[in-house]
Amino acid sequence: MTTTNGSPVQVRGFGLQRASGILLHPSSLPGPWGIGDLGPMAYRFVDFLVAAGQSLWQVLPLGPTGYGDSPYQCFSAFAGNPLLISLDDIIEQGLLTIEEARATLSRLPADRVDYGALIPAKQSLLRRSFERFQSGHGAHLRPDYQRFCEANAEWLTDYAQFMAIKESQGGVSWHDWRPDLRDRKPAALGQARHELATTIAYHQYLQFLFFRQWQSLKAYANQQGVLIIGDAPIFVADDSADVWANRDLFFVDEHGRPTVVAGVPPDYFSATGQRWGNPLYRWERMAATGYRWWVARMRQAFTLYDILRLDHFRGFEAYWEVPASAPTAVDGRWVAGPGADLFNVLQAELGTLPIIAEDLGLITPEVEALRQAFELPGMKVLQFAFGYDPANPYLPHNYTPNYVVYTGTHDNDTTIGWFATLDPATRAAVLTYLGRTEETIDIAWDLMRLGMMSVANYAITPLQDVLRLGSEARMNTPGRLGGNWAWRFSAEALSAELADRLRQLTFIYRRLQPANT
Repeated sequence: MTTTNGSPVQVRGFGLQRASGILLHPSSLPGPWGIGDLGPMAYRFVDFLVAAGQSLWQVLPLGPTGYGDSPYQCFSAFAGNPLLISLDDIIEQGLLTIEEARATLSRLPADRVDYGALIPAKQSLLRRSFERFQSGHGAHLRPDYQRFCEANAEWLTDYAQFMAIKESQGGVSWHDWRPDLRDRKPAALGQARHELATTIAYHQYLQFLFFRQWQSLKAYANQQGVLIIGDAPIFVADDSADVWANRDLFFVDEHGRPTVVAGVPPDYFSATGQRWGNPLYRWERMAATGYRWWVARMRQAFTLYDILRLDHFRGFEAYWEVPASAPTAVDGRWVAGPGADLFNVLQAELGTLPIIAEDLGLITPEVEALRQAFELPGMKVLQFAFGYDPANPYLPHNYTPNYVVYTGTHDNDTTIGWFATLDPATRAAVLTYLGRTEETIDIAWDLMRLGMMSVANYAITPLQDVLRLGSEARMNTPGRLGGNWAWRFSAEALSAELADRLRQLTFIYRRLQPANT
């Protein structure tokens, strides 16, 4: 795609053209095995994106989820989620039979993920496949498995041992393990490696399968002209291999428990703020190592994704530090983050940083300056745009090109659900801005059109809005315990007619890429 004078339309710092895409986590894909995965339906979704003229597929974090099933609270910032492993591929490799999969998973619901039933059922199948792999089946995979383990030993060794010990300790948080294992005493770790060797190998095997399948899917998407946008939380989970294996890089006490935790201060939406509970980094120690852990984390991310959305970007400039003993975030304080120092190192080590800065919320001039210094695209969310102020930065007429515009994110209600709950004055403001009436409004596609026509270089729409779904399809309600991350759609929803309509919209607003023409 070119401008009227023949020069490429590019996203600064990315070398990519004006584009659009869809936000969908793989767990939401349809399929017969209880959860969306990296199998045939993921490839069909890429085909739909191509048919619809879309060149971006944005996913949520792909790490192994823990309590609450949130992809933003993972056991590792480096590992992949075994629940997303395709059973179809394992069956094709001769490590499982389709009859075994059907007998174990056929009763699970198709329209949502029932994690309570899915996790033990799928784990039983994965373990069965591993036992066959250990006994010689799938021998053609053995050389690749060995190479994977060697190439990823820097993080894989600690992660696999962490997961194996966690199982041996009844699944409890690592802080409650036997003290010598909690504190990584060499003799205890040596004994664990010997006694838990099979379980450690099992977790290495799961990571091999995940990365093998993901890299194959990503290669297919890239070949079709589709780029993958990933997502990385700024902080890691307290109960993670990252903290257990790197205690010196976090503010934790002698037992490994956080002394201060992450959050955000009180605001219009919450009188007590938000106490997230993630342990905070000792940035001065990170700096003393040349940010080695962060360089490794970002290098890993850029092998998984073409572009990375960096969550809570403002925390790199300054973050809200809350005493771990405090029940709310009220008594926190702002503490300076690493700022440009970290990004200078990342740029020196990794080259151009294809990062989207999640700069929503309380953004100061210093945060904006940090984003602009590295020419990182920021975010605009249309559901935040409407009210009584024409200077609202989320209104499209106030955009500049170096942004990614969304109708909503994984934390928002669907656009139809959002619109249904607006107060009359805000609802009227939406109608006025769009030039619509209650009789003519098509709110999900009207907002999608608004993002498409804006000057923002990227426009991303959650699939729920493309499908015009209501609140029943919401992915996550922040603060709600249980019931999140479970939404799935049906294969029939991705019709040729839908692809044609979306493709036309993409063409009209010059977001159709050469590979998708």
